[in-house]
Amino acid sequence: MPITDTSFTGINEARREKELAELMKGVEEKAGSKKNLAVVILAAGLGKRMKNPDKPKVMFELSGKPIISYVIELALKLNPDKIIPIVGHRRELVIDYLTKNFNYNFEFAVQEPQLGTGHAVMQTEKFLADFNGDILILSGDVPLLRYETVEMLKQVQHDNGNTATLLTAVLENADGYGRIIRDADGNFQKIIEDKDASVEEKKIKEINPAIYVVNSKALFDALKKITSDNKQKEYYLTDIFNFIPSDKVGTVIVGDENEVKGINSLDQLREIKSFL
Repeated sequence: MPITDTSFTGINEARREKELAELMKGVEEKAGSKKNLAVVILAAGLGKRMKNPDKPKVMFELSGKPIISYVIELALKLNPDKIIPIVGHRRELVIDYLTKNFNYNFEFAVQEPQLGTGHAVMQTEKFLADFNGDILILSGDVPLLRYETVEMLKQVQHDNGNTATLLTAVLENADGYGRIIRDADGNFQKIIEDKDASVEEKKIKEINPAIYVVNSKALFDALKKITSDNKQKEYYLTDIFNFIPSDKVGTVIVGDENEVKGINSLDQLREIKSFL
């Protein structure tokens, strides 16, 4: 029977804190190293609730600079082999800003039309055809994610020999987020999108903030198998986990939920600003 609440997080809290403390020791020792890593950034969104259709969501300013700049700064700290922003709506504005303000040779993937997050990542395959390593997938509208958290995610992936490792968070109000489905022992099973979730699944408080590390070959193999057979008629990136053995998928529960909060409205933009 799958777990439909997150009581297991309380039961295992002490164990997880000990594990994370040990992982952080390794993170501090290995920080800044280059380990066959490519970073893909989802930045094609229109941002309908931002009330300005002429401006890409990631280009709205947060404390004087575009939201995406915070994500780019994080990606650069990781010293990856490649950084590939996925652009779409008014992409020329994003491309122009990044090329003028960062001394880095970005490769821009274009998503047009926009058919979901899975479809977005499909557009990066031609840039990564010869790449063999891990791909870190970040959201261009999540500006508070910490370097230490990503390093921890990478280390769990590496040390456990995972095919994929995803960041999760426990929210009191999980409305709108995909839910993490676990088995009775607390092991990861799958992700269910909010709009496709049952009444019982909507009670789950552990959510998917769409931050993953995935082996490159497994990622693109899985992307070839996903479909748009869902209520949104979109290619969900989360569906890749239907084609990756669950015992090869790890999770890291973030301690501070603010790290993974995305910006989808002007109210959320103001809220995030208060944490900077």
